[in-house]
Amino acid sequence: MASTAFLAPLVGSPLVRKVADAVLVRYAHHRTVALDSLDAGRVQHATLMSLVRRARNTRFGRDHDFSRISTVADYQARVPVREYEFFWNTYWKDVYPRLDNVTWPGKVPYYALSSGTTSGATKYIPVTWEMVASNKKTAFTTIALFRHAHPEAKLFNGKFFFLGGSTELRPQSDGSLAGDLSGISARELLDVLRPYVFPPFEYTKISDWKEKMDRFAELAVREPITAISGIPAWMQRLFERVKQVSGKKTLAEVWPELRLVVHGGTKFDPYRDMFRQEMGSDRVRFCEVYPASEGFVATEDPRYGHMRVVPDHDVFFEFVPVEDLGKDRPARHTLANVEVGVEYAVVVTSCAGLWSYLIGDTVAFERRTPPLIRFTGRTKYFLSAFGEHLISEEVEKAVTFACRETGVFPLDFHVGPVFPTDPSKPGYHRYLIEFADRVPDLNVFAQKIDEELSRINEDYAPHRVGDLAMLVPEVVPVKRGGFDEWMKATRPSLDIQAKVPRMDNSGKVTQGLTTWLTEHGYAG
Repeated sequence: MASTAFLAPLVGSPLVRKVADAVLVRYAHHRTVALDSLDAGRVQHATLMSLVRRARNTRFGRDHDFSRISTVADYQARVPVREYEFFWNTYWKDVYPRLDNVTWPGKVPYYALSSGTTSGATKYIPVTWEMVASNKKTAFTTIALFRHAHPEAKLFNGKFFFLGGSTELRPQSDGSLAGDLSGISARELLDVLRPYVFPPFEYTKISDWKEKMDRFAELAVREPITAISGIPAWMQRLFERVKQVSGKKTLAEVWPELRLVVHGGTKFDPYRDMFRQEMGSDRVRFCEVYPASEGFVATEDPRYGHMRVVPDHDVFFEFVPVEDLGKDRPARHTLANVEVGVEYAVVVTSCAGLWSYLIGDTVAFERRTPPLIRFTGRTKYFLSAFGEHLISEEVEKAVTFACRETGVFPLDFHVGPVFPTDPSKPGYHRYLIEFADRVPDLNVFAQKIDEELSRINEDYAPHRVGDLAMLVPEVVPVKRGGFDEWMKATRPSLDIQAKVPRMDNSGKVTQGLTTWLTEHGYAG
């Protein structure tokens, strides 16, 4: 790709910014109209057939008889739903990082490191040039949908603040690079867009989390930020540092032109009230996105208030009912035949050589046309150590309820079971919570969690009757920075986008986390 760096001084001028904003308005209209006119089911069928055709001469394509596939049914009959371990052990491990024509044609330039938050093991997800283009298309789609719904928000009047991972990627033996997906995206940003983006590229190489936050805050208070994106927990840490540096009480005072906060990577409900307070202005809008190392899934359409699956960016989606997971032949739905209200596990087939890959997330559809979803959790995030059958969405709701009832804000939390040493005694759930400001009355907070879970989950309430099967939850406050330090100590290979495991049904992660936080003075 030819360098466009020589255009940077020109595109940063006020006149060109005005023109760029006008172009964005026009693009937003056309992109939104195009999405609205698409038949998502047909587009997805065409996407799958295109992916199969391009990969038919790869090792995976030959193994799965791609040359004879002409329908979705043909494909599903030949390619089972699989997880990362299958691809790594069967196709990638012996030749990594030289995956030329293994599961996708050509050389793989990047690998996105993913923690696979439930297992903790680092995964190496291929990112091809086609996937780079796919991610760019969905990023522009996010901006287009927002701008179409809010034409008054002139985003090009200032800069987009991308709070992501380090662009200092690890060289692999074949010349490819491995690192955080957001770091890969930052490296591939067009030069003509850099005048509209913060931080400057030379600062995106910082890998130390604290140094990154301090440096970004010091620089950002002097910039006209109009939009910011990142994981909620990390944005909250940045906001606090920005207020400290600037001496201001709200983000609207620091950045008067701020209009958009893009969040993803985790449920936003526990953070929503805190973010509204931090903004200090009702002109700032929140937009949820659903990116994944394996492929971008959905972005919020402000007209509906839900995330919309993007069907036309070289990624084919299947949706497996959660209750079918583990079956030899699970039901596999597409955007053409999903049902509203059913909880599905998300399966992707992509232009990066993933084929019916279970990414580990669960969603439910709010509407079929257009395809609107909400994120409900992880396939391995559940609590049923005592038969209570809780899913992550319910736990998120309970923590959010308890925070609102006690007037506090959470930065991050983890929950898992504590098993009794005496088998005749009941166990309980332990919530490790890092609060943003003050620590509430822990007994009241625990009671509120208990109250809400009893209300929303029919299995939880009977287990709590008389404390016979399960005791009231225990809430352990985590001192500021405790989760960050634990992540750095136990998962040093991961970057700023890594997330604290939210739930642990085995109790092992919970116990290990509790022990580490206690020994290092962060618990209690």
